Amino acid sequence: MRARLIVFPVRGRNWCFSRSIVPKVSDSETSFQSPSTFREFCKNVSVTGKPITTNAELLMDYLANKMNKAWTGIEKAPQGSIKNKIHGFGVWVLSRVKPSEIFLKSISKEVTSVEVIYPSSLDARLVRRRIRHFAMRGTVIHKNYLYGSLSLLPLTSVLSVLPLPNIAFFWISFRAYSNWRALQGSKKLFQLVSDSSITSKNSTTNDKETEQTDCRNETHKYWVLLPSKELEALARHEDEHDGLSQCAISKICKKYDLDTNAVIKYKGSL
Repeated sequence: MRARLIVFPVRGRNWCFSRSIVPKVSDSETSFQSPSTFREFCKNVSVTGKPITTNAELLMDYLANKMNKAWTGIEKAPQGSIKNKIHGFGVWVLSRVKPSEIFLKSISKEVTSVEVIYPSSLDARLVRRRIRHFAMRGTVIHKNYLYGSLSLLPLTSVLSVLPLPNIAFFWISFRAYSNWRALQGSKKLFQLVSDSSITSKNSTTNDKETEQTDCRNETHKYWVLLPSKELEALARHEDEHDGLSQCAISKICKKYDLDTNAVIKYKGSL
């Protein structure tokens, strides 16, 4: 599966890295791929010959299903109830998630290649270098966040003895799952744009020379760089201090099927 990525500056050195919105997987397909009960999880894990990474994916998918069911129950709570207020607070907290994490989570293991669309005024080599740096940085950040979340799970699980929903446990579980997904997306994206097949065959070749050769071709088995004059025209009117206006961002998001709220967050991200 090829993912369509849109890359452009939004404010100074702050760039937007976003993926065109893809249709959501249906509940039936998700339940088929992921274990929905503890018995199914144990049955899948007990199969011999599976690598540790596959069992880790099954565990994360099982936890995700449990969290989704719990969240659905809270979402259907009556107006004014404690659960309804908790749901409103949860929606607000989720809106604070960084757009880079949302983007990296969208690079799933099913993605086999990427199509990168960027303003025609930008150098292809610079665009690819920024994507590689973005992916490498995401690997470091989300690995640390994942370990931090996992270390807090035993502490929050103690709160399950209380009669109220264990919000702390579910939130930390969600953060662990989200950071794990973003970590896997970072590794996948870096693998695709780094062209490991060429570097492994030419181990004596300098990385800079390999990068120059790849970008001159602009098309590869795992990635395609597509300069866009239309995106250049939409992103041209940039204020020196405030960056792209909300109107310009809305036009770009409408043209390339992007999440407007996520793109706007990139203006204030570091």
